Amino acid sequence: MLAVGFEEPGGPEVLRGVEVPEPHAGAGEVRIRVEAATVNPSDVVTRSGQAHDRYRDVEPPYVPGWDAAGVIDETGPGSSWRVGDRVVAVTKPVLEGGGAYAERIVVSDDSVAPIPEGADMVAAATLPMNGLTARIALDAIGSARTVAVTGAAGAVGGYVVQLAKHAGLTVLADASAADRQLVEDLGADIVVERGSDVARRIREHFPSGVDAVIDGALLGAAVLPAVRDNGSYVALRPPVLTGGVESERGIDLDYVMVTDHVRDSAALRELSRLAGEGVLTLRVARTFPAEQAAEAHRLLEAGGVRGRLVLVFRHPR
Repeated sequence: MLAVGFEEPGGPEVLRGVEVPEPHAGAGEVRIRVEAATVNPSDVVTRSGQAHDRYRDVEPPYVPGWDAAGVIDETGPGSSWRVGDRVVAVTKPVLEGGGAYAERIVVSDDSVAPIPEGADMVAAATLPMNGLTARIALDAIGSARTVAVTGAAGAVGGYVVQLAKHAGLTVLADASAADRQLVEDLGADIVVERGSDVARRIREHFPSGVDAVIDGALLGAAVLPAVRDNGSYVALRPPVLTGGVESERGIDLDYVMVTDHVRDSAALRELSRLAGEGVLTLRVARTFPAEQAAEAHRLLEAGGVRGRLVLVFRHPR
C-alpha cells in the first residue's frame, strides 16, 4: 500500500512514496480509503524533526498527516459505521499506525464524522484537525465575550473567527492589507493591521483590553498586553514549540493540544454539521498528487498560503 513518509527528519526532500503493510480495522475501528489528506503546518513540524522526541521510538518510515477524507471500506467488530460511508477523520501523525498521508488509514469510530453536506472530499479534508483546534481554543476562553484573533487569515484563524461569531462573541482580528477583505468576509467585527505592534492597535478599540486573545500567529508576549486583567490567552501550539509566555496581571494561559481531542466524536460531528450549513468555510488553496507531497511542503514553508494544501490519492476504480 502506498503511503508518503520519511526515514529521517529533514527538509521537504525527505518525503517520498513508501510501501507499507495494508492496515485492518480492529474492534470499534474503521478503515478509510483516503481520497484527500490535508497538509498542515504541524506536518512540517513533524517532518523537520522539531517534534522528533514524540516519535523517536517508532519504527520508520514515519507517515505524517492529521486529517483525511475518504470512504470507509472496512469496519471492525462493534463499529457503528458502514462500508461505503463518506467521512472525514482525524488521526495522530506517525503514531498509532501512522498519519493520513496513506492510501488507507485505520482510526477509532470516535475519530470519524460524516462528510459535510454538499462538500467534496478535497474541501472536507481541511476540516477535522483545523476545526478541532479552533473549537478547543474557544472552549478554553470560557465566558469571554470579546476575543482578538491573530493569524485570522489562516485556516485555523478563519475557523476561530467564524465559530466565535456563531457563538455570539465580538471578534477583533488582525490581517495584512491583502487579507483584510478575506477576514472581514469571515465575519470579524473589527480588523486591525497585523504585526508585532498589534496589541496597541487592539487597545485602541478596547482600552481596557479584550477578554481573550487566541494567538494563531504565535506572537506570544508581544500580544499579551492586549488582554484585560484576569483575561485569557490561548496559543495554537504547545509551549515546547512556541517558547512559552509568562503570565502577567492574572491572565490565564492555555495551549491547544489537539492530540488530547482526536476522539471527540461530538465535536467532529458538530464541526461537520456547521460546515454543511455554511457556518464554517472550507478553504482549499491548491491540490497536489500524493506523490508530490514534498512540493506541497515547500510551498507551505514559503509562506503566504491561504486555505489549505491538499494531497489527493488516486485509487483504481
